[in-house]
Amino acid sequence: MKDLQNIKQRFGIIGNYIGLNRAIDIAIQVAPTDLSVLLTGESGTGKEVFPQVIHNHSTRKHGPYIAVNCGAIPEGTIDSELFGHEKGAFTGATDSRKGYFEVADGGTIFLDEIAELPLSTQVRLLRVLETGEFIRVGSSKVQKTNVRVIAASNVDVPLAITNGRFREDLFYRLNTVPITIPSLRDRGEDILLLFRKFAADFADKYRMPAIRLNKDAQSMLLNYSWPGNVRQLKNITEQISIIESERDISAENLKKYLPDYQAIKLPAVLRKDEERSFTNEREILYKILFDMKSDMNDLKKLVLDIIRKGDGTLEIHDSHERVIKNLFGDTNLEKQVTNVPDSDVVEFTARPVRNNIQDTEEIVEESLSLSGNEMELIIKALEKHNHKRKSAAKELGISERTLYRKIKEYGIDL
Repeated sequence: MKDLQNIKQRFGIIGNYIGLNRAIDIAIQVAPTDLSVLLTGESGTGKEVFPQVIHNHSTRKHGPYIAVNCGAIPEGTIDSELFGHEKGAFTGATDSRKGYFEVADGGTIFLDEIAELPLSTQVRLLRVLETGEFIRVGSSKVQKTNVRVIAASNVDVPLAITNGRFREDLFYRLNTVPITIPSLRDRGEDILLLFRKFAADFADKYRMPAIRLNKDAQSMLLNYSWPGNVRQLKNITEQISIIESERDISAENLKKYLPDYQAIKLPAVLRKDEERSFTNEREILYKILFDMKSDMNDLKKLVLDIIRKGDGTLEIHDSHERVIKNLFGDTNLEKQVTNVPDSDVVEFTARPVRNNIQDTEEIVEESLSLSGNEMELIIKALEKHNHKRKSAAKELGISERTLYRKIKEYGIDL
């Protein structure tokens, strides 16, 4: 326990949540090895601290440590940044250049947002992990490097594999030791500890008294969903420290900085940057529902026309009786059981009363629950396209990111 507290103090880790302590413990245990580590967790949870913990407790601690944000490097230059290039390899390559894997030889390289790497670069990275070999862009000479790789991602990597955006073999090679960083909303009292730490830091920075929360404000802070995690909490604490003249912050004042706050945590939180997308989805959903109703009415008329053909009678099995009754009701059909022994055949005679057709269109009561119908449509779209999310999202007229969010929101089992 003492070692754990020392590590937290050294690297500025605040909190006592069991999931956070577990993540630190795994990092310390894996540090002396050369195993690859994959950090997962939402954006803003503080994943960038753990590679430093691992590096500083490993035998490579005296070697170089390089952190690379893969999502911030353009696709056209990522290979050059990671593996280097030779002079004249491409336009603008006036000199030879070492890549990060060459510079970090004997140390540790942290690849943040690993899922943003292009597939071609993933092939090169897989070769480095398996053989320690790489080739500069524009060169044919194979070079060696001894680098420990720690990767991180805030997206669902298995989902990216399913969508063809991430290599499965690279995932298993990186995921030798997985570490999950918990979200801020799950850390309970840690939220208050972090707030007090940030408030004290900004008080020192701006030379003013630290802000404090009353009981109601503390409850609000604990009940908020924190989509931006620790990064969002830090930003809000700084805003309040600068803007508010009063140092004692009430719930009413705090709420101004949490515009999407809801007193009761709901299964899904509608964020302001998603309102436009939601409106478009709702319009599409209504259109599909109206089209389904029109198709149902056409189906009822078609079945009635089939029944009326010939002498106006049709033999169907008992298993179909419920469907006929749901479509036309008992008043439109006269049921007669045939006198055939051990037969399960029932004869229905249609009464061709045209005036009743219009009335039957209003018999079926349709659910007006937006979420229920939305979930059903998503499932149908996924089944139609063999669970290919990209195609299903295109069919529904929404983005693939929105579809993934709704799959998690509704707990759709794939």
